[in-house]
Amino acid sequence: MSTYTHRFRVNTSLDRVLEFHQDPRALKWLTPPPVIVQFHDFEPVAENSRVDFTMWMGPLPVRWVAIHSEVDPNAGFTDSQVHGPFKRWVHRHNFRRIDEQVTEIEDTIEAEPGSHPVWGLVSRFMWSNLGMLFSHRERVTRRKLESPAAN
Repeated sequence: MSTYTHRFRVNTSLDRVLEFHQDPRALKWLTPPPVIVQFHDFEPVAENSRVDFTMWMGPLPVRWVAIHSEVDPNAGFTDSQVHGPFKRWVHRHNFRRIDEQVTEIEDTIEAEPGSHPVWGLVSRFMWSNLGMLFSHRERVTRRKLESPAAN
């Protein structure tokens, strides 16, 4: 099993960060092109809530179903893949107030690639691109939450 962590600070309140991550559009905003996200089911983040979507990676559809757990309305949540390309995927979203207008966001992922010939390759490709994915997420989060129009 492998672990990946990405941490950054955003110049906005903890409340705004929490609100942003509750927005069903956030996953689409945080997914870099050319990947397209299509929702089948999206429940607001709550204990045992579910999100079901397909990521279109060009012509390849990757179905993903995750369950939310360890939901703390003041500190973050975990999403765990129950169906998708990985054998195991657990993503912890941690939010920490630095002061009234600065919040630290930390994403920690523990994952194990799938063993199916196709999905194993897909999961390894996805894992190898986490640095790019989370750099994109950091830029989008800052743009959405730090811009004057966002406040």
